[in-house]
Amino acid sequence: MASKQSKRKRPSKDKHVLKERVKLESEVFDRYTLLILAKMIKKRIIQTVDYPVSTGKEANLFRATNYAGEYIAVKIYKIETAPFARKEEYLMGDPRFANIPNKEKDIVFAFAKKEYKNLKICEEAGVRSPEPLYIEKNVLVMEFLGEEGLPYPPMNMVGPKDEKQLEMILNDIKKMYNAGLVHADISEYNILVGDVPYLIDFGQAVVLGHPNAEKFLERDIWNLLKYFKKYGIKS
Repeated sequence: MASKQSKRKRPSKDKHVLKERVKLESEVFDRYTLLILAKMIKKRIIQTVDYPVSTGKEANLFRATNYAGEYIAVKIYKIETAPFARKEEYLMGDPRFANIPNKEKDIVFAFAKKEYKNLKICEEAGVRSPEPLYIEKNVLVMEFLGEEGLPYPPMNMVGPKDEKQLEMILNDIKKMYNAGLVHADISEYNILVGDVPYLIDFGQAVVLGHPNAEKFLERDIWNLLKYFKKYGIKS
């Protein structure tokens, strides 16, 4: 009887897995995005897209490989289902994106391009963050942060380490500011913990010319200090 019951349960489990897969594919792998990925494969920028590392309302991050057999990360901004209307405030005052048409798809493309450009600024400033590799419409390719094919965990999963770790993050915030950039969304969810802490998710980062740049900077630092203080770590 036990084997018959397990056989009866299996279809419902398979149905649930299939439902989740269809949901993921419909939200992320729309026809337009599939064409972009095919174009990247043809250009030999990516070889495979393996599995989702993280999923969000606006974008999903996948582990992928290039033709050298190295792991890379592919971030796909959602076109059809992303709630980007409220994100326009992060584009205001940025001369790089002054003339974007007020259409959802164009805003999505702008955020992908914005993250690529912001990561370039971080790379040149020596900030610990993913190296940007390629951008095409709503698909961003960048360095994979992890070991042996496994991604580094976000800080909210493992907690902060010590005051030195905090000082490293504050120093990266200072480097960004000196390079004319504010992250605008630093939290334990946007810090990966490897041998050193890495800042991620730069789509909402703003240049100093943004009207709320200083307010965002203060919020970043306050959130960071408040989180570390919960664990008895002060600066």
